[in-house]
Amino acid sequence: MSLLSALSIVWGLMLHVSFSVLNTQYCVPRKTVPYQNNLKLFREEGIFNYSIILMRDDLGVLLLGAREAIYALDMNNISDKKSGVYWNVTEEKQTECTYKGKLAEVECRNYIRTLHQVNDTTMYVCGTNAFSPTCDYMTFVNGELQLRGKQDEGKGKCPFDPFQRYSSLMVGNDLYSATSINFLGSEPVVLRSSNLALRTEFKSSWLSEPNFVYMDFVDESSDSPEGDDDKVYLFFSENAMEYDFYSKVVVSRVARVCKGDMGGQRTLQRKWTSFLKARLDCSLPEPSLPPIVQDVFLLKHKDWKKSIFYAVFTPQSSLSQVSAVCAYSVSSIRDVFNEGKFKTPVAVETSHVKWVMYTGEVPVPRPGACINNVARKMGMNRSLDLPDKTLQFIRDRPLMDEAVRPLTGGPLLVKKGPLLTRIVVDNVLALDGQRYAVMFIGTDNGYVQKAVNYAGEMFIIEEIQLCENPQPISILRLSSRKGQLYAGSQNGAIQMPVSNCSRYDTCVDCILARDPYCAWDVSTEQCSSVSSLPLSSNTSIQSLKEGDVSQCPQPDPVAAVDITLVPHNNIQLPCQLHSNLAQVHWRFSEQTLHSDHKYYIYDGGLLILSASEADAGLYACDSVEQINGRTYKRTVVVYDLQLDSGPTVWSSTTPGSEVINSSDSIHSTSTAAPGTGPTLHKKDPLLPQTLINTAKITRLEVAVALLSLLCLSLMGVIFWIWIRGQWKCFKFSQHPGEKESKKQSGEYMHIENRTTEIKLLGPESRRPCSANNNHSAVDFKGNGELHFTPMANISSLDGLGYINDESEI
Repeated sequence: MSLLSALSIVWGLMLHVSFSVLNTQYCVPRKTVPYQNNLKLFREEGIFNYSIILMRDDLGVLLLGAREAIYALDMNNISDKKSGVYWNVTEEKQTECTYKGKLAEVECRNYIRTLHQVNDTTMYVCGTNAFSPTCDYMTFVNGELQLRGKQDEGKGKCPFDPFQRYSSLMVGNDLYSATSINFLGSEPVVLRSSNLALRTEFKSSWLSEPNFVYMDFVDESSDSPEGDDDKVYLFFSENAMEYDFYSKVVVSRVARVCKGDMGGQRTLQRKWTSFLKARLDCSLPEPSLPPIVQDVFLLKHKDWKKSIFYAVFTPQSSLSQVSAVCAYSVSSIRDVFNEGKFKTPVAVETSHVKWVMYTGEVPVPRPGACINNVARKMGMNRSLDLPDKTLQFIRDRPLMDEAVRPLTGGPLLVKKGPLLTRIVVDNVLALDGQRYAVMFIGTDNGYVQKAVNYAGEMFIIEEIQLCENPQPISILRLSSRKGQLYAGSQNGAIQMPVSNCSRYDTCVDCILARDPYCAWDVSTEQCSSVSSLPLSSNTSIQSLKEGDVSQCPQPDPVAAVDITLVPHNNIQLPCQLHSNLAQVHWRFSEQTLHSDHKYYIYDGGLLILSASEADAGLYACDSVEQINGRTYKRTVVVYDLQLDSGPTVWSSTTPGSEVINSSDSIHSTSTAAPGTGPTLHKKDPLLPQTLINTAKITRLEVAVALLSLLCLSLMGVIFWIWIRGQWKCFKFSQHPGEKESKKQSGEYMHIENRTTEIKLLGPESRRPCSANNNHSAVDFKGNGELHFTPMANISSLDGLGYINDESEI
């Protein structure tokens, strides 16, 4: 290797450390779990776009929709296919599609986009069918899937474009859908398909080039003192009408309609009389345009007022890689719609329309409200009975003035790196008897991040690589009953357990993981699933909020590994930390080491340059981790460098041992042949294999000398940034503005060493699905934003014969 190459490697490592320091203010997963073959995977050759999932716990099967195929898979092991049906596009339909300018082998196929349960054995399924949406009924009887062949029109129920965002929901026998009802995708609609079909107005003030994301049902009529109706909530993004900019600005919205809505008698005939929408607020730490909602999950509570929507947001600009998760309570959304002020359009100069807060008189009954006790006392038992004054008001002013604020005043989680794509949330009962909301968040590079909020502190337990190759997670589904997570992507579907407690092999690791699913069982000396342990058990240890390991048994001291020191050689001592949140500290004869002209400390270990006789002695690598104001110090590995006066360079004969020869290449490795000289011996056979690196310095010695002054200067800047920086994830209090004051005395302890094998100072081993997965958040490389097909402004309705427009009033 040339001198220039060696300088480049050292400089690159230093820049890596610099960026790690600058970006630790964002949430960082404590552990990174690379792709493992033991995950259950389903895919079929030639089938792609596994993007719709229906879980049938009652049947024990998971229904998976893909391009031109629907499968029934065993929920316990999705690799086990029970049955499958194929719904191909006819040659005639494909030809018609290509005549309209679409690609025959891409867009002109049948993508399954709608899949809902109708009854115990029947499902309703729709596909794009080469830009000619079609629906059918499907049964699962005696372990066999079968399409009934009773096809009907899918326009308005399923998108034409297979890559257009869309949402639907089955409530009873009524299908609620949000999509476009024309080939060009320029006429968006929120539609209820039933005996009395309703839809939105074709006005840009109702929907302006929307991208629909999520839809769910809340039974607000339950125990309602106002005699209110049930609601369907819709989340989407659209062009903002309220912002006066030269270019279009996209904002995130939540809208709602009433289940019992029947439309108006004269005004808003067969249109929603209860359609209201409001802006969703989720402020990112960096100055930017409003973030865009990508996915939502409703964590339901027995008391619907305590139900919470969790939403994933990504930036509008491709220059930013900051994603966030915000939470909204159903009650706060309801308050904005029921009590908030409206926005109204006003004409200004040059025939421009500006939206401002409406300050005039609001009609009674309140526009957009469901039929409740107030309306009934006025003799209005149906929306058909509402007066024209109320209906005209809501037709022209469907937008609320006030935005819906997050439950915690700001984002629950802020993450820099690969963009977040999908989210599901589990309600987990821990040993302390409390329930915790555990979020599973998919990313656009094939990872799932597992996070939980502890009293305002956001903590990412781990990130798990699901996709062997980088590809966005397109759908996530959770079965709390089975304890399984199901993910779909372009090339297949993957199943993973919500927890793998066996991953933590010591008491300290198990407790510091702060995983609500896991606790340390003292009797078996294993990290076990909480569901298998009795609550409040005296033999189980779990400390989620504090991360207190004081109850763990004291580990045995770490035995030292003997290493032969040959003067004038470089010696590399590896040290692999157990946590991405930990910092490495090195000690030599109980004196703290720092990077200088003699020592280079990096994430993977310690490099001793041009070792001398004075460098003989004990070297200890400590992992220092901050948890909730406490400092945990654990000795990971200890090395005993013993002087060897012989002229021969020896290295360990253990597998994986390496020699670095500065006169040849800093990446070159060689293994000493057995029997050619003294070998390393361990005082403890359970210690990890140690990589010993010795070589004589020639040109590298000159390089180090030239760089020493530069290194010291840069490390000084890094240290200055570090002492001023914030070394943990953003904390968001349950009450905005509340400052934390938790600072406790540090605790120090030693833990047993764990077996680790790494390759040092060579080309970085890239995992198939990740650009970079160390603890530096800035090193994640995203795969771009999620782009959706834009839709033009809308003005007319074609092709939906059973819905009629009324005259403008």
